[in-house]
Amino acid sequence: MFTGIIETIGVVTSLERRGELAQFEVEAPAILEGVKIGDSVAVNGTCLTVTRIDPPRLAFDAVRETLEKTALGALEAGSRVNLERAMRADGRFDGHIVQGHVDATGTVRAVERAGTDVRVVVDTGEAFANELVPKGSVTIDGVSLTVVDVTDDGFDVVLIPHTLKETTLGERQPGDAVNLEADVLGKYVKRYLERIGPRQS
Repeated sequence: MFTGIIETIGVVTSLERRGELAQFEVEAPAILEGVKIGDSVAVNGTCLTVTRIDPPRLAFDAVRETLEKTALGALEAGSRVNLERAMRADGRFDGHIVQGHVDATGTVRAVERAGTDVRVVVDTGEAFANELVPKGSVTIDGVSLTVVDVTDDGFDVVLIPHTLKETTLGERQPGDAVNLEADVLGKYVKRYLERIGPRQS
């Protein structure tokens, strides 16, 4: 489990495709402490397993399903990625509950600056938009954010200067693909209401 509070930005140093498997290394000196082979790390919001440690780099494998269902397939050497280690059981909980299971990929439609804040509009398609509510939580590339507004096929968020500085979201441009995860609590509530159907008065 993760919180959507990014610990550091890493840089992809190598990426090699072997059939349906992609193996890549990320330079991430800020989070090496305490990381072991087999640990989970969220890479742009996608939960991956550390397969090798070669300080200051961590290595990961991504199978075809991951590459097809997330934006990780577009990574290349030099790409910057948001990183978060799995939450410790005795850690302080910020952000919101993030599983690291990407629900969908979206496309940045617009990036609008208003003073020190930046409004980002993301196209998602109807299915994912239906999982969101205004003022609810959403994860974009692993970053816990608050939904400002929801439309039939997308949503928008506002990024504060700290988020722009400490994550890769400040680098996003219209047309960029991003990983999306809806609030897991909201998904459970929605599923429950769909199962019980309309209440009779």
